[in-house]
Amino acid sequence: MPKFTLNVNNKQYTVEAESDMPLLWVLRDLLDLTGTKYGCGVASCGACTVMIEGNSALSCQRTVGSCVNKSIITIEGLSEDGSHPVQKAWQKAGVPQCGYCQPGQMMAAAAMLEKNKKPSEEMINTVMSNNLCRCGTYHRIKEAIHIAIDEINK
Repeated sequence: MPKFTLNVNNKQYTVEAESDMPLLWVLRDLLDLTGTKYGCGVASCGACTVMIEGNSALSCQRTVGSCVNKSIITIEGLSEDGSHPVQKAWQKAGVPQCGYCQPGQMMAAAAMLEKNKKPSEEMINTVMSNNLCRCGTYHRIKEAIHIAIDEINK
């Protein structure tokens, strides 16, 4: 089986996998990074969102072979102690209900804020519309994003 070296959460990992194995399964099954969730497997829900090279990416649609030599950040790598502005904002706004989609929601928000520290409402709506929440905590998600924006721009 082929070996691939991945940079995940600023650490190097070597994994044995078929080149077309979804990154999601590498993260969860081979690296035991289970914060990234499986939701649908067809790029419809956003539960598996991670950052690749600073961009929001659906890990169910990326193959391990396509991720070599790229920086991959999962929810576990956003911050070791929960101090990332998005994580703190999520807690302050009490966003999670069931919590299942929240890692993907936070990763999408963090990637957006990494690129644009003062996104417009339209941008927030567009970016976050790719991530579904079956509990309907969208109003709290948006509130948390605004809290994070305020924190980042202090």
